[in-house]
Amino acid sequence: MELHVTNYGSFLGKKSERLILKENGKVVHEIPFHDLEQVIIDTPGASLSTDVIKECVEHGVQISFLTPSGKPFARLVSPYLTGTVITRRQQLMAFCDERSVSLAKLFVEGKLRNQVNVLKYFAKYRKGVDRELFESISGLIGQIEQVASSLNTINGNCIDDVRAQLMSVEGRAGNLYWEGVGLLIGDKVDFPGRKHRGAVDPVNSLLNYGYGMLCRQAEGALILAGLDPFGGFLHVDRPGKLSLVYDFVEEFRQQVVDRVVIAMVNKGIAVEMEEGMLSNTTRRDFSERIKERLESQEKYQGKKYKLRTIMQMQARRVATFLRGEAKYRPFVGGW
Repeated sequence: MELHVTNYGSFLGKKSERLILKENGKVVHEIPFHDLEQVIIDTPGASLSTDVIKECVEHGVQISFLTPSGKPFARLVSPYLTGTVITRRQQLMAFCDERSVSLAKLFVEGKLRNQVNVLKYFAKYRKGVDRELFESISGLIGQIEQVASSLNTINGNCIDDVRAQLMSVEGRAGNLYWEGVGLLIGDKVDFPGRKHRGAVDPVNSLLNYGYGMLCRQAEGALILAGLDPFGGFLHVDRPGKLSLVYDFVEEFRQQVVDRVVIAMVNKGIAVEMEEGMLSNTTRRDFSERIKERLESQEKYQGKKYKLRTIMQMQARRVATFLRGEAKYRPFVGGW
C-alpha cells in the first residue's frame, strides 16, 4: 500500500505497530507498517515523528518528499536496502566498456517500441470512426519504426562514443511520437507539444507529475536491486542527477504515464490548474490513476504480472546483465 499525504498541517506518527495520519488533530488513517510500501509527502506543511522514520526504515518503507510540481527532492530509505558490492563495482566499470553501449541502446529501443505500441493502442479505437486520423497515426508509427531501425547501425567501445547518436535517434522518434499524441488529443485540451521544465498547460503538467511518480518507483526498484541510481549510461552524470533512474524509466514512461494522461483527456476528465500547477484535487485523482495503472497487469516473460512487479524484475535484470550473468531485454507493453 502507498500512502499519499497532500494536506497542509498533516502529521505522521506511530501507534503500536501502525502508522497514524492526523489532519487538524484528528486521526484519518491507521495503517499497519507491514502493509505499507511507500509514503509520499506532497505538501510543504507536513511533519513526522522520528519513531515513524525508524519503523519505516525497519520495514523497508520508503518516504519520499515532493515539490508542488511533483518533482522528488528527498527520499528516506534504509542504508541496508542495497545489494552486493560486486553489482555496484560492475555498474561503474561497465561505463567504460561495451556493456554501457548495449544497455543504453536497449533502453532507447524499449522506449521507441513502447511509443509505437501506445500509439497503436489508441489508434485502433479510431480505425472505424475516424479513418483519416487512423491513417495519420499509422504513418507516424511507420516513421518511428524506421528511425528505430537505425539503432542497429550504432556501435562503439563505450557510451561516450555513441551517446550523441543515441540521443539523436531518441529525439527524432520523440518528435514523431508527440506529434501523434497531439493528434490523439485533438482540440479537447490545449497541448503545445512536449515541454519539460516550467510547463503550465494541463497535459504537460500531468506528464511531468506522472514522470516524477514513476521515477520514485524506479529509484526504489534500482536500490533494491543493488544498483546506484546515480550511475547511469545514456543520461550524463551531474551532481545530484539520478542518471540511471532516468535511463531505466525510458521504457516505462509510455505504458505507465502517457496511457493514463491520454485516456484522461479523451474521456473529458477535468484537469484543474491553480497558479500554473495542478490543483491538490487533480494531483490526488491523477496519483490514484497512476497507482491503479501500476497495479494493472501486463504480459512479461510469458506470464502476467503487475507493472509495479515488472519494474522490480527489470531492475534485477539490469543488475544481472551488468554482472555478466544474463542478457537484458527491454520491457515492451502490449497494445
